[in-house]
Amino acid sequence: MDRPALDDALTDRQAVLRAFVLPDGRLSAIPTRIRKRLVVLNEMAQAFEIGQTYDEAQVNNSLRAWHDDVAALRRYLVEEGFLERRDGRYWRAGGTIEHPAATS
Repeated sequence: MDRPALDDALTDRQAVLRAFVLPDGRLSAIPTRIRKRLVVLNEMAQAFEIGQTYDEAQVNNSLRAWHDDVAALRRYLVEEGFLERRDGRYWRAGGTIEHPAATS
């Protein structure tokens, strides 16, 4: 079975975020369906600056704002290509890029 592409998954972005992100910004649950999980992982990836590297503690601290199971979130981010890891360092490798003009 083919994995859904991020662009395809993002067509349901607002509905997925309404379903899984609580008013305080935390996840009610980690989505089990890959298409929905890609939407959530893409949102998490926005917290990591392109070109910057992070140690595991920094990644965990960022992910803890979303959900307590930071190990699962970290693993999903790497498995789905949002983050890459080598020698204990992580960096952003995928996901959408927010354009400043799009937010103003």
